Amino acid sequence: MQAINRPFNQLINGSTQFFIPVFQRDFTWGEDQCRQFWQDIGRSSSNANSPSGHFLGSFVYVDSSDTSAGFTRWMVIDGQQRLTTLTILLVALRDVIVQLGTSSDPNNPKPEAIDGLFLKNLYETGDRQRKLILRRTDDETLECLIEGRDLPTSPSERIVEAYELFIQLLEEASLDLVYKGIMGLVVVDVRLDLHSDNPQLVFESLNSTGVDLSQADHIRNFVLMSLAESEQNRMYEQYWRKIEVLFREAGPALDNFFRDFIALRTGATTQARNDQIYQTFKNWFSALESGSQDIELILGELLQAAQYYAAFRLGRNIDGKLADALVRTRRLGDTPAILIMKLFASYRESQSLPEPDFVEAIELVESYLLRRAICGFQTRGYWAIFAGLSKSLQQDGSLQNLKVELSRLSESYKFPSDKEFTNALKAENVYRFQVCRPLLERLENAGTNELTDTSGYSIEHIMPQNKNLPYAWKAMLGDDWEDVHNRYLHSLGNLTLTGYNSTYSDRSFEEKKTISGGFNESAVRLNRYVREQRTWGAQEISQREDQLVEKALHIWSQPDVDANLVKQAQIQDLRTLSADGDPLEINMSETAKSLFEALRSEVIQLGPESEVIEIAMEKTVTYYGPDFFLEVIPRRHRLDLLLSLDFGEVDDPSGIAEDRDQRNFVINATHHGGVVLFMSHLKDLESIIPLVKQSFRSVAVSAAY
Repeated sequence: MQAINRPFNQLINGSTQFFIPVFQRDFTWGEDQCRQFWQDIGRSSSNANSPSGHFLGSFVYVDSSDTSAGFTRWMVIDGQQRLTTLTILLVALRDVIVQLGTSSDPNNPKPEAIDGLFLKNLYETGDRQRKLILRRTDDETLECLIEGRDLPTSPSERIVEAYELFIQLLEEASLDLVYKGIMGLVVVDVRLDLHSDNPQLVFESLNSTGVDLSQADHIRNFVLMSLAESEQNRMYEQYWRKIEVLFREAGPALDNFFRDFIALRTGATTQARNDQIYQTFKNWFSALESGSQDIELILGELLQAAQYYAAFRLGRNIDGKLADALVRTRRLGDTPAILIMKLFASYRESQSLPEPDFVEAIELVESYLLRRAICGFQTRGYWAIFAGLSKSLQQDGSLQNLKVELSRLSESYKFPSDKEFTNALKAENVYRFQVCRPLLERLENAGTNELTDTSGYSIEHIMPQNKNLPYAWKAMLGDDWEDVHNRYLHSLGNLTLTGYNSTYSDRSFEEKKTISGGFNESAVRLNRYVREQRTWGAQEISQREDQLVEKALHIWSQPDVDANLVKQAQIQDLRTLSADGDPLEINMSETAKSLFEALRSEVIQLGPESEVIEIAMEKTVTYYGPDFFLEVIPRRHRLDLLLSLDFGEVDDPSGIAEDRDQRNFVINATHHGGVVLFMSHLKDLESIIPLVKQSFRSVAVSAAY
């Protein structure tokens, strides 16, 4: 590596070309960064007589493979934003001088001098003629500006905006001073040796300026920088550019895709921090084979997964019922994206999820999100839940597999039951839920191919919200009108969709039905029941509520799955955990270990090997048959035992059992258990084993039912 201070004009002088490799991002500087750069030029002009010049920053580059005698070609590693901005400024300066014509100040530089020193290699032809080559649309736009041609049909907006800004600033500036400022710029010229320096490590160690690189930018650089230029270009065009097109104008969605992709590949259920996505990817990627062929396979996987992710998050390249299901689910939240990617792979790759099953799978995710939102259940931590579901799905990812896993979620994140969903839908205030509108819109359009366009509709309270109800409403509701109003105002039965919200206002029920555009003329399906009623009160609202709840239970259904399949999956998980640890490797005193070995031999014999499952935890050993029935907690001179028995029902002729509920806590315990036992001597086994057998039989009986 060579690093020396050098005037910028010397860096770019001669038959030299700098090019921005495909793994770099496009030109991203906006007005703020360009104005800051302009101020740097002004400061450089003020310091024109300083021997040290004005420091612009570092330029890091490496020799290209196609450098030849008399012509050097450099690949820019860092500094492309400043180099591009300075080039645009020089083009603008040249053009303003040309516009001034013969009235130009003789102190101003000659346009041909700017061309020859900064913009063009005058003695080269073709692609070698320009001193700076950018990426794709950026390069086509810059070339047109340098050559004075009309801009392309779809020019780079950033390049054009920067050029027009500099034209405006130059028209009010002293052009000779601007040129002096440019000539006074000094850079740290960092030239890498392709054989001894690692461009990626150098790039990562540099302090970024201007617009920070996104995590996806870092990943692109990391993956492509190690390849030869020809391979960079090919793989960029074949894979990476297609990924960028999918996520164009999508904000942080591309970074989030990489986070979810890596979690899916590694089985992670802890969400990577936004600023750690690149490092997480790098750790995963570095552990793989990284030859050119392997990189291409990985890029192929990335593109395929990106298509799945963009179909859900951005609605890209998807239509029909599948698109409708994805849109509805995304409207409720984007955290299921990692699970949707997994299901997409089963649909497109292994083909173990036919399209009707895939649609149903997405609708189950929609049901899960909406039911929990209506029930007011916890939503924080959803990403980990969907990552865990993705990890738990078998390789084929079948619909039945998903139903089983949804049915096994922990209590905190369970799939709400029909009873819980019904009670929540019949609550006094459904209107307050953020999902109220999606709820009504789906109730309107479910089960029909002739969808109502509800985009211009608003939520209407059939019985008005105004606490000071008009007389006609009070008379219709009866003497207890105030209680009816308080109880049913925001209930599901009193809510509908309409395009005439302001027209309805506080009108009487009869007027709401008969006015132009009223319920009698409404094409909204939700209003069919309403127009059939002569009055609108507690009875009508309750009856409509019952109808809508019944429909909601059908639309947002529970997973229909055999309980035996759920139990089998739980048992398989326990067996996997059992295989991962050895109880005898738990740190125990010699006394505790001898007691445990004696107890263990008795417990394992309680049933066939397939029935008693032993799992070594960090500080305890638990036993299942197939449900939890015993936890053994080693102490210094004894063992503490927790049994899955109700203390009030335990048969304990020896009187050794203690009520777990009478103790504040049991140190290191991972289960609750209703009964606590203590084993201090081998002779204690005689009275302990009958109680352990009771616990084992109780879970065996419950499992049978």
